[in-house]
Amino acid sequence: MAVLRVKFTKTKRDKLAQVLWILNWISVVTGAILFSLGLFLKVEINKREELMAERDIQYVPNMLIAVGLIACAINFLGGKICYDCVDSTKFLRWKLIMLPYIICTFFFTFCVLVGALMCYSTRGELEESLNLGLTDAMRFYKDTDTPGRCFLKRTVDMLQIEFQCCGNNGYKDWFQIQWISSRYLDMTQKEVSDRIRSNVEGKYLMDGVPFSCCNTLSPRPCIQQQITNNSAHFNYDHQTEELNLWMKGCRQALLEYYTHIMQSIGLTVLITWLFELSVLTGVRFLQTSLENVLRQGDPNSESDGWLLENSFMETARINLNIIKSLGNIYLLPVYRGFATGV
Repeated sequence: MAVLRVKFTKTKRDKLAQVLWILNWISVVTGAILFSLGLFLKVEINKREELMAERDIQYVPNMLIAVGLIACAINFLGGKICYDCVDSTKFLRWKLIMLPYIICTFFFTFCVLVGALMCYSTRGELEESLNLGLTDAMRFYKDTDTPGRCFLKRTVDMLQIEFQCCGNNGYKDWFQIQWISSRYLDMTQKEVSDRIRSNVEGKYLMDGVPFSCCNTLSPRPCIQQQITNNSAHFNYDHQTEELNLWMKGCRQALLEYYTHIMQSIGLTVLITWLFELSVLTGVRFLQTSLENVLRQGDPNSESDGWLLENSFMETARINLNIIKSLGNIYLLPVYRGFATGV
């Protein structure tokens, strides 16, 4: 028994072909949108690649770019097929191509679905990449005279100002690293030399943060040095008073930024997948109804169209038998070789 059998008159077949022609051209546009979204995501990731560890997170935008290009090509061909199918006599030139086209497009829609799911499943990898990348960027913040690292100070400062964040997980991360270059430290001062000697690794650590951590919305002048020393500032208690620093860590800020982009793109790709699947369903009805017209020999007659000629179970059994037959054809020469000892 056919699945979703629908009866089509000639007028309905022609209208279906015309609608599908329009929808395929809309699908070409959606393919271009997917390509553009993939390109946009790739650019956004590359803009801050120096703040990310060497992890392969580019596969998401690359997947979207590839899917977008393929969607444009497939739907352009689908539009041409549906346009010619308005005339049932022109259907003959596409008769042998339509079923392989439908099967290939059906599997391609799964690639679109995978692209949508990937946008929702990369949060963990992205978070780990940002965590390691930001840790290294902060560690090299002071190396303004080292080739290959001299740009990191500006990059980190611009990041903290733009995203209103401080440190990796928070402002206290700056307490754990030496972020001032030794060339700007006066080693003749006792305080400086004592701090360096008191550290096992010989680093100059202090309870201070770079200027870019300052909260520009705070009415009080920024306190970025001796943050934990209450006596160093008037009317100040770092444990009870809200500090005039950005409280959010940059890893969380960037993760929220990229997650929002990826979830928006993922939703767009998911809607595109549903749209592609509905267009493909219409093409399948058009193909089966036109094939039945050819069997009847009258282009003006009514014909049945369906999604599957047999039930789901019967279709699965037939396809399984075809696969087994193909396997037997492939393995038969091998068995003969073993039997003859060749």
